Amino acid sequence: MTMVREVLTARRTNGVGFNERMGAEPVAYPVQVRNLKRQLSQRFRPLIEMSDWVGRPDEEQAFLSRAVAALTVKLETACSDEDAARAVIDCETDRGIDAVAVEPQGERQHVTLVQAKWSDKGEAGFSEADVSAVIRGLDYLLELEFHRFGSKIDRHAASIDAALNSPSPKVTVVLALVTGTDLHPNTRSLLEEEIDKHNLDDDLVDYKVINLRDLHREILGEHAERKVDLDVQINGLGRVTDPYLAYYGTVSTEQIAHWHDDHGRHLTSRNIRDALDISDVNEKIRATLVKEPEHFWYLSNGITLICDRIRKHGKGAPAAGSVAGFRLEGASVINGAQTVSAVARAVRQKPGKAASGRVLVRIISLEDTPEDFGDRITVAANTQNPTEERDFRSRRPEQSDLRHDFALSLGLNYVIKRGVPEPLPAEGCTMTEAALALAAAHPSAEFAARAKRDASALWNNRYYRPLFGDKPSALRVWRYVRLLRLVREALSEEQENLVGRKAGAAAHGDLLLTHVLAQTMDTKDIEAEGQEADTAWEARFAGVRERVRKALGWMVVVVDGAYGRNSQLSTAVRTTERAERVAEGLYERVRSGEEPPSDLESRVDREPGSSDSQPTRAVWSIVDAEMIPDGTVLEFRPLTSSERRQLPRWLDENPQRAKAVWQNNKTRPLIWSFDSKAYAPSTLVREMRRAAMGNHQQVQGTRYWYVPDRGSLVEIALEARRQATGTSNEG
Repeated sequence: MTMVREVLTARRTNGVGFNERMGAEPVAYPVQVRNLKRQLSQRFRPLIEMSDWVGRPDEEQAFLSRAVAALTVKLETACSDEDAARAVIDCETDRGIDAVAVEPQGERQHVTLVQAKWSDKGEAGFSEADVSAVIRGLDYLLELEFHRFGSKIDRHAASIDAALNSPSPKVTVVLALVTGTDLHPNTRSLLEEEIDKHNLDDDLVDYKVINLRDLHREILGEHAERKVDLDVQINGLGRVTDPYLAYYGTVSTEQIAHWHDDHGRHLTSRNIRDALDISDVNEKIRATLVKEPEHFWYLSNGITLICDRIRKHGKGAPAAGSVAGFRLEGASVINGAQTVSAVARAVRQKPGKAASGRVLVRIISLEDTPEDFGDRITVAANTQNPTEERDFRSRRPEQSDLRHDFALSLGLNYVIKRGVPEPLPAEGCTMTEAALALAAAHPSAEFAARAKRDASALWNNRYYRPLFGDKPSALRVWRYVRLLRLVREALSEEQENLVGRKAGAAAHGDLLLTHVLAQTMDTKDIEAEGQEADTAWEARFAGVRERVRKALGWMVVVVDGAYGRNSQLSTAVRTTERAERVAEGLYERVRSGEEPPSDLESRVDREPGSSDSQPTRAVWSIVDAEMIPDGTVLEFRPLTSSERRQLPRWLDENPQRAKAVWQNNKTRPLIWSFDSKAYAPSTLVREMRRAAMGNHQQVQGTRYWYVPDRGSLVEIALEARRQATGTSNEG
């Protein structure tokens, strides 16, 4: 099914819908809504889980909203209906996020967050209060606070965690609204203002609006497509006749802009997926055409079209090197869709200048080809690996010198070309890992922040020359690679038993903490050879684990002190100004070896406070205050990264494992729905971890069991104590 990926701001006037501009009554869309409702029911009724809404008056509306969210995930990711239904996390505690999906898009991990609104009249609204709810949910996800959501997010938590901690992640908030009108200008302004707060130095977060037209087009599938016939004028004509007919040459950007404006998404009907969207590559294409159109032919990869037939259009026979016109029947852009959309936007922005550019175009006729030849061309055109700036750097002499130095002086392998298998950790490293390690160890925290934000930027001259320009020795590179690996290993071990902000710091802080350790340890002998230097460095490496533990504890203190407890930890390590400030706050604390404040509240592998009876007292507080009525159903929530990786599948095998019924009993308040036996919270969690993970570790079970929309047993116990002492939430 062809993808529909259009950002509505590109096709609106001043961000205001027609009806709003004219002051007219909202237009009803009964046929489109009725067809959409029928298709949603047929496709998603058997797939979307609705047990939490059975018997409620608004059950049908809730289903349709969830189905819209699922359809939007399918539209955005081209996944199956089954996977789209599994992406739905809508519940009473969804924090404004109705569905989530993670997928790679090129070199980036892309996270899609969907907020869906159904309306029987096609008038779904989205208010400023809705903006606040979605942004709050976004903030929770960026901080990896999955326990803030309902339990349906648990099956996605590990992939979201991995995506957000990958180089250069991208998050798109999609508003799927069953309406024909645009957002109110005030709502759009607030949404863009809140989104911009997450993009201090990069484009981590963006948004798009999908409306009734887009959703209706998606359910039409192939029926929504129309045949595209293009009139094309080619300069510098070239021709291939054997074995199949094809032409090539250059086409003006003005023509291409007209293609886009006249045919839109239908122009890419045969493409593997619609690429007419805003992206990093797209923006770079547009900027080149606006600023230097005379260079565009040299810098663009061009466009490939296939068509059912090619017919001469105009007078004269086409001659090599001449100008010729053609009619392309049943045409489709199968490679270069981003170029087409970027050209169209550039021509709209600077019509006089951008329209003067030229693009290399290849046109292949399918008239006399085998039946599946068009599909073969499409797949081949979209699966060839593009050349990246990294590939050019791999040909630099300093990289060849490093490869030889690794082999001759260290007996290790230094891989500089993509596609070559990576060496085992003990046997060497890649050029990419070396660049990350050198960036993290650089005296300026800007390099660590830039690498965390977009690792591909390290191949630009601004960063590449300081990292590799002085031709570092293999010994220097290898020691910094080992330091980065040890920091990451230590953070991974710490994260296994951490929750809250400290867990987020462990997830995001690898490069910045490597930078801090590199700047606070003795590195004067970084390139020194011999037994004495080797012994000294092995001793330093042995101390990395403990230094990371302390630095991690101080990192949260420094970030919270500088930017507040509600600030984004991911922003603190990705934004140059903030990374530099955090690093400055850490240098002296790490050098001193001073113990950070207690992290007991951040850990699940020990009880908070000095007494093992603390969880018991939490249950007693709840029972004494009658905070939870008998019969209340509680949800189990995985808290740590290892639990998010291992527990969701085990819980999905039997959903009763994730539920327990409360009874006001001070010793065994939980009746596990799986076996109907009564347990203390910690005993039950240990039993579950043992069965699913083979883990016998002592944990604080009151952190894992949640009353939906009220919080964990720990949080409810704290509320009970506040009520008993008459203190406020801030007290």
